[in-house]
Amino acid sequence: MRARRTARASAAPRDDAGIVLTEEQQRARRARSIAIALSLAALAVLFYIVTLVKGPGVLDRPL
Repeated sequence: MRARRTARASAAPRDDAGIVLTEEQQRARRARSIAIALSLAALAVLFYIVTLVKGPGVLDRPL
């Protein structure tokens, strides 16, 4: 059997703090996240409505 390799990003120690956002940046990120979520929900509702309008006949087509 072959020996398994373990994946490591780097051997050097890294700072766990990472990027620290200000309050304003956190608010902007949250606003963007909410806007994306609402857009995705609207798209899902649109697909659902289109499916209801087309009805079950959408599956009754020649291949």
